Amino acid sequence: MDLKLAVLIDGDNIPSAYVREMMEEIAKYGNPTIKRIYGDWTKPHLSKWKNVLLENAITPIQQYGYTQGKNATDSAMIIDAMDILYSQKVDGFCLVSSDSDFTRLATRLREAGMTVFGIGEKKTPNPFIVACDRFIYIEILKNTSSESEESKPEQKTEVDKITAKDIKLIASTISDLGDDDGWAFLGDVGNLLQKKQPNFDSRNYGFQKLTPLIKSIKEFEIEERESPKGRFKLVYVRKKQRRNSRSSSKS
Repeated sequence: MDLKLAVLIDGDNIPSAYVREMMEEIAKYGNPTIKRIYGDWTKPHLSKWKNVLLENAITPIQQYGYTQGKNATDSAMIIDAMDILYSQKVDGFCLVSSDSDFTRLATRLREAGMTVFGIGEKKTPNPFIVACDRFIYIEILKNTSSESEESKPEQKTEVDKITAKDIKLIASTISDLGDDDGWAFLGDVGNLLQKKQPNFDSRNYGFQKLTPLIKSIKEFEIEERESPKGRFKLVYVRKKQRRNSRSSSKS
C-alpha cells in the first residue's frame, strides 16, 4: 500500500524549474495527499512558482518575513508539520529544502514513526541529509527527465565520480549481508546502503539503477540467478575473489 505523504516545500530554498520532476519522484514513494509550499508571495523572486502551483495542485502558504534576516518560512513549515503529524492523516513526510534548519524537524518526525524523505540541492548540509530516511538530490531529477532532454539542447550531465570511500561503503555492506561464499542479494544491498547513507543513489554517479553502477566497479562481480517464480532473474553481488597465489605459482 502506498504511503500517504505530506509534501512541504521551502519556496525560498528550491528552484521552481524542478517541480514536475520532483513530483514524479515523490510519486515513486507514496501518494502525496498534502502538498504545500511556503514563502512570501509578495516577493518578486517567488513569481516563477505561481505558474506551476495550479498545474501540480500545490497549495501556497503565505508567510510574511516579519524580521529582516530571519527566515519565517522555516517556522511556518515546522508548525504545519507538527500539526499534520498530530492529525494522524499521513504515514510520512517529504521535506523539500536545502536548509539545515529542518534537521531537527526530520529527526522529530522519525522519532514519531514517520518515514521522512528529503529533497534538496547538492549544497544541502550533511546533518539534514542524514536526519532523513532517504535524501534525493534535485539536480539528478532534472538530468533524468526525458521530456526536458527532447525539448532542450543536449546538456552535459554533471555526475559524481565514484570514490574509494563509496567503494568501501558498498564493500562493507556486501560483507554485512553476504553468505559463506560472499554473495549478497543486490536488492538487500541497495536497501542497507540507503539506511547507512540516505543520499546514496546510483543516479548521482550517472547510472539509472544500482546494477550497472556495480558492474562498472572492477572490485565487484555480478551473478544472475533464476527466480523461483521464473519471471525474472535475481541479481547477486560479491567482492571479487583473489586467486590462490600458491596454486597459481605452481608449474
